[in-house]
Amino acid sequence: MVVLFGLGLLATPTLLRAIPPRYAARWLPEPLLAIASPRQEVAILPTVVQPLDIDALLGEPTALAAPVIEVIEPTATAVVADSEASPAPTAVPPTATPSPVPTATAVPIPEAARLEGVQHQFQEWNNCGPATLAMTLSYFDLFLTQSDTAAVLKPNPEDRNVSPNEMAAYVNENTPYQAIHRVNGRVEMLKQFVANGIPVIVEIGIDPPGEFRWLGWYGHYLLVVAYDDANEQFFVYDSWFGTSDVPLENADRNGRNLTYADVETYWPQFNRSYIAVYQPEQAETVARIVGEDLDDTIMWEKSLQQAQSEAAADPGNAFYWFNLGTSYNAVGEYERASTAFDQARAIGLPWRMLWYQFGPYEAYYEVGRYEDVILLADVTLEDRPYFEESFYYKGLALAATGETAAAEDNLERAATFNPNFDLATVALAELTSNQ
Repeated sequence: MVVLFGLGLLATPTLLRAIPPRYAARWLPEPLLAIASPRQEVAILPTVVQPLDIDALLGEPTALAAPVIEVIEPTATAVVADSEASPAPTAVPPTATPSPVPTATAVPIPEAARLEGVQHQFQEWNNCGPATLAMTLSYFDLFLTQSDTAAVLKPNPEDRNVSPNEMAAYVNENTPYQAIHRVNGRVEMLKQFVANGIPVIVEIGIDPPGEFRWLGWYGHYLLVVAYDDANEQFFVYDSWFGTSDVPLENADRNGRNLTYADVETYWPQFNRSYIAVYQPEQAETVARIVGEDLDDTIMWEKSLQQAQSEAAADPGNAFYWFNLGTSYNAVGEYERASTAFDQARAIGLPWRMLWYQFGPYEAYYEVGRYEDVILLADVTLEDRPYFEESFYYKGLALAATGETAAAEDNLERAATFNPNFDLATVALAELTSNQ
């Protein structure tokens, strides 16, 4: 500790604030911890003050139909905790991608099921996504370290976020397995994946427990390894907190408890985003579980309806309005998306929100609110210049306002920070070619 303190005296406040708080809390003495602690506390930005016409965003009340999902008999790859479980079905022919959703009669899944053989990994610095994906692939006896996955997913170790699409692409391009990323999932869907021997990663909001509570809200990936209807809970492998309900312990190989109620509270904070990872011969099973949400148009239409319903029922929940903005973006309604994001900001969003989701950048840029894009990016990048998406959208906004040199600088920073971020590379090339 004395050595650490001595070294810390050499650090500038900017460098100290660059340390992720979860590490600062464990390693820094109190005087340096006060400097390293994030200065933002509640909302990501000063709230929007102008009156907002939000009623028009909700449309006519829509009764959401219960999702129709064919439930496949559990396969031998999942350990089913039900002695009455039916035998595994006949294997389906391998397909490269999930086939169109078939019409079928639902078959009940067991009351409990578990994926066996997953090897837990505690994440290293800023490595939630790579560590969780490495854990997931261990289920298939593909034993990679988080350094292996991170080398592709985040070439810059300071990168604070790996997106679900990047994780799915890693599986599809670098392993013999397949993956899909979808939103607007359901608890029942997660259970069906586990029952059929298909690991699924959820992207979820967390309020850190115990001694970490002061850190405030984070986005996080969790690997679902089991469910139990009798106790209404999932079991998850957590790269940050381990497999125990005691943070940083692996006291329970079954996994950390995550109740169905907690899933319903925290999963919507990421629009119920999930990544299913599977063997090629399981493609038809995945298609039947996901159902018509395999089609982007249908998925986003249903996501929009869900967000409208939830925002109307609980208008004080900023995440529901954020999801509404995300869904309006997806269907090209950028003016409505902008208003929805304004409402989310007016209620108050966690200051880390744009570490993970970038919908406000897109909406405000598309409607010409370039100063809002720049403000959002500046707040997010302050003391933590580790988000290529923020540099990218700031670059686009600066280019639109005629600040070409500054735009080029930001796009270069995005492309350099993450060479895999093709959007920045393309935008930079277009900008320079037009000069």
